[in-house]
Amino acid sequence: MKLNQPKQFYPLAGIPILIHTLRPFLNNDHICQVVVVAAADMISGVQTLLVDHFSRRQREKINVVEGGKRRQDSVRAGLEAIDPAMDIVLVHDGARPLVSETIIKNCCKAVLKDGAAIVAVPVKDTLKKSDGSRKVVATLDRRNVFHAQTPQGARLSLFQKAFTLLGDREVTDESALLELAGIPVTIVEGAENNLKITRPEDLFLAEKIMDTSDRTTMRIGHGFDAHRFADNRQLVLGGIKILHEQGLAGHSDADVLTHALCDAVLGALGAGDIGRHFPDSDEEFKDIYSIVLLEKVMELAARRSFSLVNADITVVCQAPKLAPYIEKIKQMIADSCKVEKEAINIKATTTEKMGFTGRKEGISCHAVVLLSSHGK
Repeated sequence: MKLNQPKQFYPLAGIPILIHTLRPFLNNDHICQVVVVAAADMISGVQTLLVDHFSRRQREKINVVEGGKRRQDSVRAGLEAIDPAMDIVLVHDGARPLVSETIIKNCCKAVLKDGAAIVAVPVKDTLKKSDGSRKVVATLDRRNVFHAQTPQGARLSLFQKAFTLLGDREVTDESALLELAGIPVTIVEGAENNLKITRPEDLFLAEKIMDTSDRTTMRIGHGFDAHRFADNRQLVLGGIKILHEQGLAGHSDADVLTHALCDAVLGALGAGDIGRHFPDSDEEFKDIYSIVLLEKVMELAARRSFSLVNADITVVCQAPKLAPYIEKIKQMIADSCKVEKEAINIKATTTEKMGFTGRKEGISCHAVVLLSSHGK
């Protein structure tokens, strides 16, 4: 690659290749756990990338472990880090950043049905065999011949069986190991754009593919919420504890700011409201920290290929004074939404003592968001 750093860290359209690779797995409902296998001196760098690009809840699904000298040694290390309760395991190249969620889903379904599967594309070009000195000695039949891609998957028990039987045998991919162990492998249709970044020109090609498939969609959403004051409650706004003699009444922590923002994002997605996703009849959400709900909403947005462009939030209350807390709230919201702090604007205003907020009976909040999608 002629790079001064491992290619997985190299930016593709401004974002490290590894992050592009991980996103379709983290956004896929079929995937419960992700293990990133890296060289010992890369582990810290990988962890830093994860913090920079994924929410806390997304990072909770990821485990970073040290690999080995050969591909199969690294795969074995990854398998050992998998929760034993997992039934199906997919192995994917960290430098194959354009894999689609459809390919991942289809590979999972094939493994579930047949036990083992590999993503591949049919060979299109005529194949020539050389004698070693660049002289053609034969034209090969390309029928039923495929270019192997990843992911390559199998039931965890079958991977373990193959490694027990042939763990020291030199192989180039997981399918070869399964084949040698006598385990049938089903071919799942891949895609020509599911390329592996191997040569410098692959970066240019990958960016062109991303540009071609870039179908930008913008969505606006508005959210509103209001809660009355209550005794013996901590006041929380935007995930930050506010010093005040009363808190807000509610099933959760009654964070009116975060609830309005959640509703704005859900509105932009056309996905209902916060009550539909986190009903107050469900004890799971009793006294829950609402930033957790916001992160869940942002994960839903990510699964639909949307991200936050900016948010404009107005808190309406006669008391308390929020100016000392505004910057902390902005940072908390920005971190939860994985955007720069400057993308979050928060205003506090009063109603000049009119209405329920003017009478200090509670707090209300409006939120407006802009989401963008770059397609799949």
